Amino acid sequence: MRSTQSPRRDLTRLVTSGCHGRRMALDEQSAALLQALAAMVPQPLEQLSIADAREFANGFPVLGSEHVEAVEDVDAALPGRGLRIRLYRPSKGRLPVVLFFHGGGWTLSSIESYDEVCRQLANRSGCAVAAVDYRLAPEHKFPAAIDDGTDAISWLVANADALGLDATRIAVAGDSAGGNLAAAVALRDRAGGNRRIRFQALIYPVTEYEFERPSMRADWSGYPLSTETVRWFWSHYLPPEANTDDPLIAPINAPDLSRMPPTLVITAEDDPVRDQGEAYAHLLSQNGVDVTLSRYPGVFHGFFQMLGMLKKASQAVQEAGLALRLALDSPEGEIDSSP
Repeated sequence: MRSTQSPRRDLTRLVTSGCHGRRMALDEQSAALLQALAAMVPQPLEQLSIADAREFANGFPVLGSEHVEAVEDVDAALPGRGLRIRLYRPSKGRLPVVLFFHGGGWTLSSIESYDEVCRQLANRSGCAVAAVDYRLAPEHKFPAAIDDGTDAISWLVANADALGLDATRIAVAGDSAGGNLAAAVALRDRAGGNRRIRFQALIYPVTEYEFERPSMRADWSGYPLSTETVRWFWSHYLPPEANTDDPLIAPINAPDLSRMPPTLVITAEDDPVRDQGEAYAHLLSQNGVDVTLSRYPGVFHGFFQMLGMLKKASQAVQEAGLALRLALDSPEGEIDSSP
């Protein structure tokens, strides 16, 4: 396992030591942005209604509009429902494809909020990026969003020729709850024997239902994501009968992670879910998966989306894009083309 922040021999210390209940110091840009965000929302998300929280999340400014060759909304006709997928193409020709799942605690945000992220990921990776407009909780609880992700892959594979996509070169990516969905979709794909996914890029992913790791026990008051906010998101996403040990809810609980695709895990230093994301990277590596773990110091949960505001957001998108480019560069791959 490679880590841009720590050599292999130090990985266990990195994952288990955490912050011991303390917040780390933010860098100058992040501290200024956190102060501005605090002025924009008068109270923590968990004290808002779903409607008000969505209004805030969808109103978050997206700065810039990097040029890509084409952007197209396609409607996937699925059994009993439709699914919108926004396809970003960095160039003409037959392209590998990255399914992207946006963050927002399974309840907030949209593919519109991640337009600039997807544009830059497409350009940095050289891949088509398919942003999945998955169903949101609490209207659609677990496993609706995972079903949408799985069905999106099958639909894209079945329609690859018409869409100009290379169905032998597929990756998944996502941040926060979107990272959870990407990991769950990859687990389900492997369990079904398809192995259509050749790489996963997980950005500060939620990997388990837990509140006891050191980073989760820190005081995150005043931050966009706190332990209380995490609880609030889970309460909307999970139905009452859900088993929180289910690997599709908590990928870290999968009994066997061997044969999972190579993985990039990016974490933020000041983030309640940091430790669980890094623990998942560690566990994948123990199972023989090629993993790169990259912790970004001085930033908080959500930084990946803040292009034009945080320099480290651009660096992280660049890192993810390059990893996807390298992973999907070769045309050879294992594919099950059945829809």
